[in-house]
Amino acid sequence: MALLTLGTNATTTLSALLFQRGGMNVTDTATLNANVKNDQINGRPIVPGAFRLGHLVIPNRGVLQILPGDYVAYDSQGWPILVSANSIANGPWTHS
Repeated sequence: MALLTLGTNATTTLSALLFQRGGMNVTDTATLNANVKNDQINGRPIVPGAFRLGHLVIPNRGVLQILPGDYVAYDSQGWPILVSANSIANGPWTHS
């Protein structure tokens, strides 16, 4: 599975990953981890291991549990975005 695109019907595209227990591609996970950045530090260094074992670290804010069918995306500044499976299925989201 390759990284996907994600965005609302009215915005620009985000890079995203569909979470599936036991079926996560190591390369895709590494790409996502390499792009999540800390917004509170100048130069926004990468947050190592921001996405692992069904959890998403939101820099300086906490940890979110990710459930199967959820999408994890990041914007052009490296900010992580979690969209629930329900919101993907029933909300204003477009994905590939």
